[in-house]
Amino acid sequence: MAHEVTLITGDGVGPDLAEAAQKCINATNIKINWDIQEAGVDVMQRNGNPLPESTLESIRRTKCALKAPITTPVGTGFRSINVHLRHEFGLFACIRPCKYYPGVRTLYDKTKVDLVIFRENTEDLYAGIEFEKGNPKTDELIAYINSIAEGRKIATPGSETGITIKPISITGTEKIVKAAFEYARENKRKKVTSVHKANIMKHTDGLFLEISREVAKQYPDIEFEDRIVDNMSMQLVQNPNLYDVLVMPNLYGDILSDLCAGLVGGLGIAPGANIGPDTAIFEATHGSAPKYKGLNRVNPTAVILSGMLMLRHLKEFDAADRLERAVASVIAEGKRVTYDMKADRSDPTAVGTREMADAICEKLT
Repeated sequence: MAHEVTLITGDGVGPDLAEAAQKCINATNIKINWDIQEAGVDVMQRNGNPLPESTLESIRRTKCALKAPITTPVGTGFRSINVHLRHEFGLFACIRPCKYYPGVRTLYDKTKVDLVIFRENTEDLYAGIEFEKGNPKTDELIAYINSIAEGRKIATPGSETGITIKPISITGTEKIVKAAFEYARENKRKKVTSVHKANIMKHTDGLFLEISREVAKQYPDIEFEDRIVDNMSMQLVQNPNLYDVLVMPNLYGDILSDLCAGLVGGLGIAPGANIGPDTAIFEATHGSAPKYKGLNRVNPTAVILSGMLMLRHLKEFDAADRLERAVASVIAEGKRVTYDMKADRSDPTAVGTREMADAICEKLT
């Protein structure tokens, strides 16, 4: 029976990457009925909605989506589509593997970095509970906080102060930490590290650490440790091979997943999965690079590897393994790869997005 999958083509370089990933996944000979849908600035310009109801309805039906990059304007415009999707479908776990593939140029190519980040997806500062400066409600909030706060208070007025609320719950933390331990057990990983700032934020990150320790007791076969996030950043740069599965709140996960992607060659090879109770959306870590729109130039690896994670989610393990080996083989050969994977980014032998996808497909035949 064919799998039902929503393919969100995105904007910027998204359509090129979606086409490349779809071609490579189809080359595994796994039967998929693709429901192609839109989201992003292109569709917003046409009908004023960056995330059409038809796209949401498709995901509700298929329970599985592969999403190409989508633009989110910085500081203005619509809120992140990615954040909206995570809340809409309860996608509490963002899973971002950061794995070194031979042939990728990186300072860490001798260490064979292979990390997996579990980022809580729905709470923390990305919950979207914000109060804008100059809004009368912000003044009301500041007055209320100062009336009940013990110790430090907010000294600046609402006319010049913006506020974001940072909720972290027992339930949310239990789900993400258990997901990290279950992944470690299923994939024969040896250690889970909880990342936090509990020394400063004792009632939010402190709660995250407390629950992490309680959940860890349920998995005596998996080593557990914790690290303060700033120290974790240094440790990852100095000794990335000391770590295995990392679990953390939302903001730290966003930052450290990019750091870890840098360890293995950059965002161009960094896939991601967003998992909920009954729905999963797979996407590359990188953005939509609008300046390269339609130029057939951007590295398709991250979206293709996100498709590989999707195949694993669909329990098509053989196809996923074959696709990953094909990607690794093309990267190792270093011939039919995009400009960013060449020793010299001006190398005239670099190929385009479609041509690299074609090379991967050939490895699958």
